[in-house]
Amino acid sequence: MKDLRSTTTSFKPRGLATHIGSLPHTDPEEACRLVLRYLSEIPAWPQLPHRSFLENMYAQFSQGFPGLILEEEHLWVDREVDLSPELERLYDDFLESRLEPYALGPSYAAGLQTFLRASLNSPVAVKGQVTGPISFGLVIGDRNRRPIIYDDSLAEAIARHLRLKASWQEKVLSVLFPRTIIFLDEPYLGSLGSAFVAVPPQKAEELVVEVLEGIKGLKGIHCCGNADWPFLLQLPIDILSLDAYNFGESLALRPAEVKAFLERGGVLAWGIVPNDEEAISRETVASLVSRLKELLLLLSNKGVDYDILVEQSLITPSCGLASLSPGLAEKALELTAEVSKELRRSE
Repeated sequence: MKDLRSTTTSFKPRGLATHIGSLPHTDPEEACRLVLRYLSEIPAWPQLPHRSFLENMYAQFSQGFPGLILEEEHLWVDREVDLSPELERLYDDFLESRLEPYALGPSYAAGLQTFLRASLNSPVAVKGQVTGPISFGLVIGDRNRRPIIYDDSLAEAIARHLRLKASWQEKVLSVLFPRTIIFLDEPYLGSLGSAFVAVPPQKAEELVVEVLEGIKGLKGIHCCGNADWPFLLQLPIDILSLDAYNFGESLALRPAEVKAFLERGGVLAWGIVPNDEEAISRETVASLVSRLKELLLLLSNKGVDYDILVEQSLITPSCGLASLSPGLAEKALELTAEVSKELRRSE
């Protein structure tokens, strides 16, 4: 496999803040205002799953996939029909780099369409996101609910379909601002190797790398579980985004892999702001900064340079915020911004 591991020596965000994607709002104008208010340096377009099922993270990127059926908020692929013509169309689009058929329209991504019309205030980068191929292929099944990732021809189609979606998104975001970040959101990578996910690591890597190859700018993976960190850290990504609030200590058990990732220019996006109601109600800026510094010290005490950890870091919520009330989601964005400011002020 081609080694695409990149260096991001020119991207040292030093604790700048961004978010993962989803918000609980239904008004895209309001959602974008909040993002630009709190995360102006690295704003990310908001996904709004409460606005429509089509903005669910799996439905949002499904339009145009071969054999896809949408029935009353249920997505599935009809494998009992001849999918050859649609698969050939997808492969032709892939070979010719035709991106327009893979655009995200207003009914699928109202937040993105509103974001593209926004006036930005001297950002460092703009961020987008797309569902990763492992999670997409495990959640969407066939008529018998068998995940389509277990069909080799459809698994390949998933990767190429999402690659085109990511490439189109990067193209339109780069018009807004030249430096772009595209995350693959891969919650199911946290279950790789378990009895529930029978996808061999080599196959998972091939599918993920296929999508990443279509991203020219900064690329990252967000995984909100207790993942196989060595597997993720060796992928050709610039940024690893994790739920540091719940799983930061497990990452600290892998200092050698973290050090190697940082040495090749990698950035860690520390999801230190929780996204559940109880936790976010009790945490403060001071408590979260303290929690984050404890994680940094865990790695520093094992030989990972503390200053490099800070320099090559981002601050985010632990995951998407759609499960919160609008008020608590705004609090999470505010905490993210303030933790970022405090970290940068104190270092």
